[in-house]
Amino acid sequence: MGQPEVSEDCIRMYFKVKGPVTQFLGRAHLCRAQLCAPKSTENMEEFENCVTQYMKAINFAKGEPRYYFLVYNASVLYWRMARPFLKPGYHHHLIPSLSQIVSVLNETEEEDKGWRAELMLELLECYLQAGKHEEAAKFCATAAPFIKANAPQKYRQIFALMVTEGLFYPQVGVSCCLLLTRCCFVSVSRILLLFELAHLSLILKCGEIASDCLSDLKKMDSKVGGQGLGGRPGLPWLALWCALAPSLTHGPLSFVQTQLNIVRRLDTVLQRAVRLGDPRVIHVVCATQWDTCLPLLQHDLRHHLRKSLTAIAEVLEKVDSLMVLFRCQVHMEMAYIEEDEGRLEAAMAHLKKAMLLDTLGLHQDKLKMAFNRLQLCATLYQVPERAEDKATLAIEQAKKAMPEDGVRKKRALLVNAGLALAPDTFQIVLDSENEARVSTGKKRGRFTHLYAKARHHSLSVDEAAGHVRRLRGRNDKERVQIWAEMATVARKQGVWDVCRTASRFCLVYDVGKVQRQARLKRGRPRDGAGQDSSGQSDATLQRQASPSLLRKFAEVGFINAEATVHLLRSEGVQLNDRPTPPNDLSQHPVGYTPESPEDNAEWITYRTWIEGLSQHAMNSWLRSADIGQKLQEAWIVQNAVVYVLNHNQHLLTAGRQRELVDALYHLLGTVKAVGHSGDLVLLAMLCSTPGARPDRRLDPAPPLEKSRRQARAHPLHTPLEPEAASEVRTAVEVCEFALSLTSGTVPEEAVPVSARQQLVATWVKAKQLLQQQIGPRLGTDEQSTNEDVNSVTRVLVALEMYSCNGLGLMDFTVPPLAQVLVKMASECSWSDPLVEVQTLTRLAHFTYVARDHEATVACSQKAIQIGMKHLQTFENSFAELVAEVLSAAACIQGRSIVDDLKGRKQLRLTAAEAFTESARFGGLAGSSALVMLAARHFWNTWLPLLPSAVSRKKCKSATRRVINIINETEARKQVDEHDGCMGGRGQ
Repeated sequence: MGQPEVSEDCIRMYFKVKGPVTQFLGRAHLCRAQLCAPKSTENMEEFENCVTQYMKAINFAKGEPRYYFLVYNASVLYWRMARPFLKPGYHHHLIPSLSQIVSVLNETEEEDKGWRAELMLELLECYLQAGKHEEAAKFCATAAPFIKANAPQKYRQIFALMVTEGLFYPQVGVSCCLLLTRCCFVSVSRILLLFELAHLSLILKCGEIASDCLSDLKKMDSKVGGQGLGGRPGLPWLALWCALAPSLTHGPLSFVQTQLNIVRRLDTVLQRAVRLGDPRVIHVVCATQWDTCLPLLQHDLRHHLRKSLTAIAEVLEKVDSLMVLFRCQVHMEMAYIEEDEGRLEAAMAHLKKAMLLDTLGLHQDKLKMAFNRLQLCATLYQVPERAEDKATLAIEQAKKAMPEDGVRKKRALLVNAGLALAPDTFQIVLDSENEARVSTGKKRGRFTHLYAKARHHSLSVDEAAGHVRRLRGRNDKERVQIWAEMATVARKQGVWDVCRTASRFCLVYDVGKVQRQARLKRGRPRDGAGQDSSGQSDATLQRQASPSLLRKFAEVGFINAEATVHLLRSEGVQLNDRPTPPNDLSQHPVGYTPESPEDNAEWITYRTWIEGLSQHAMNSWLRSADIGQKLQEAWIVQNAVVYVLNHNQHLLTAGRQRELVDALYHLLGTVKAVGHSGDLVLLAMLCSTPGARPDRRLDPAPPLEKSRRQARAHPLHTPLEPEAASEVRTAVEVCEFALSLTSGTVPEEAVPVSARQQLVATWVKAKQLLQQQIGPRLGTDEQSTNEDVNSVTRVLVALEMYSCNGLGLMDFTVPPLAQVLVKMASECSWSDPLVEVQTLTRLAHFTYVARDHEATVACSQKAIQIGMKHLQTFENSFAELVAEVLSAAACIQGRSIVDDLKGRKQLRLTAAEAFTESARFGGLAGSSALVMLAARHFWNTWLPLLPSAVSRKKCKSATRRVINIINETEARKQVDEHDGCMGGRGQ
């Protein structure tokens, strides 16, 4: 009747008088338990008091069979009270009382077996959530047989828990198989099994199997009158169908539009689930909708999801869902969407709800900072008092700057934020790059200004560590987030000096980076580098950073390294390159002997500073990769690999991979530790880079020189030095690891043949350096079950063996060309036409060297046919590369025909046509060298025929065509050079 005060007075009076021991005593305890039920999960004292009252009622009732109904009633009321505690972080509070209730229900042999099975399942879940796996396994040994015998419809749930958690009791496998076999003949069980199979297939990206399962589900659901799932409409499979059906169509829609169509479909399904009123179905649909929305939760796309996420949040709140972490994430994303659209009050309301739902405290720091930031933005006319609040407000103002606002205005706002956080040192560190602050003194030398700049920068940046040390850990987590946000905003707006300064202040808090830098300094000291200082307080060094904080350090590390590369380029130096001494423009007397820069202390200091900047950038990327390994987050490691490879591309192109060996092997070890996460192309690039040689273009020049080298007797190749041999063996192991991983045994792990081609080239060269022959199988010991991959790999290995022979090193025992290799290449299934054309052209080259003219013409002709077929489908850069290869193929074909004339003059015309095609392809590639080479062969081929008037007439039109190609290529080259010069002036 809604009058708890009256009930409380009655219960108090009842217990004052010592009445008879009847069922009313148990009822009184139940009433008192309901009156003192906890109002929230935070009040554990009320919870303990309430549980005590329930246990008094149960202990009283279990002694008399006529009072057993009170045990059942108490268990039902207890469970209603305990439901809010079934959220993460609270399950362990229920274990003592719930285990007693389950035990008493077993003692009293409660007739409602389904209720007992339900409580057993919940107790097992509590054990697992509390991390008590031994107790869970022991309890499962008795609970599973009971549920199987008395509540078979719930056995599927406990079996799923046993499989996922490894809680098997004896003979569970046999009994499960028998149960599932029997279920196959029950319509509802068949629907459940098909639903689970469809769900699993969707997770494993087996679209055809999932589609077949859902089609069968639809047919079965119609046969049972739309009541497929135990009397409920088949909404779960309908939700899966909505998520799968668009992916089975091959229309022109983009991925974003496809995902939005799925979201709209699931909105309709969620409305049907709400009308049905089944919480389990609602949770299935909400989870499916959330998974569909995840790829769209980006800054420029998430506004499309406002309606869908609002529906999820409202529905889950209405059913009082215990998926509190899920609800917390939904409210966090809703807060971001509302903030993007300027609704700050609504965003703060969502953040409040998220903070209440974050029972494990996983996002509390982030949520509190976001809420505080929105509060600052909402109070327009109130000046913050805290330094952190002032900095946050200034950063928010900088973020809202209009695109037409100049960099000076944005920089001023960001500088104000930095001065609020570090008024004593921020300006000092910021001015480390200000040349107006550099003092050269009275000395005026060639390198004096560079020396003063390097020394000024090194001394200034060290002040950041001193500032952090003086704070003694005050608000360190909040300050890390603010410095990181400041670095991100400065990077986005192109304010590079502020970006570098904010990144440096932020990364001073990173204990791992400081320790790594200290180890580097101990192992390899550098004078004047001064890029990182380890002068942090002991408390900071000993602090264990949270995963979110480490993730933030990794992100800022990427920004810091990129900003450092920008500083190096402003000094006219590429990453990991040495600076070039400036020209000496001063006047000197006659007989003056210039001093070598390498003997000048000032130049050495400047050069060491530049090298220190490069090492600072590399250390930032490697530290971010280490953080990714520690957090087991592959995306961080992959980003670090991409940054290192991209920014060191000039070294790789120049064949200076050896300078990066240590860093690349470190990254490879990190990738192995966290897994490649499906990006095997990146892994193949990383494995092939340390031992890769400079790119070798196909040499269309006459092979006489090479044939002479092959005929010449080579001296015995001396073994490698122990250190070099160890490095080469490591390269072999790395390549074999990558080749075995990318062999195509698992279809999802197949990589383009072009990626394997570089791995094969590196592996073969390393085997030659180690003087190790390659067996007749022409591959590594780990052979793939995919025969197509095996055959392509064997052809590539054989080609590299031919390429490595005759270079003064150990010669490989190679298979016959025409009988084996050409036949193997023609039978291969090539997935990449570019690699196929390259392979056939190289085969034509080697068969030409071997004087097998028939095989040469066949390989070159096939290469030209395939290349011309796909030439129009390639992008410009790839089209030029294909044109180069086709020019070489046509040139080889023409030379082979000329060498095999045997007096047949008609073939000379065929050879001239081949050289004309070679010149045409060279013109398409924009290569004057290839065009002129083809033109020389063309003229030499026609020369013996020129005494004939008929031949001269035929030669005239062909020669004009070649001359036009030469003129067009030269004109195109001049235009490209002019555009490049104009672009350079614009920069």
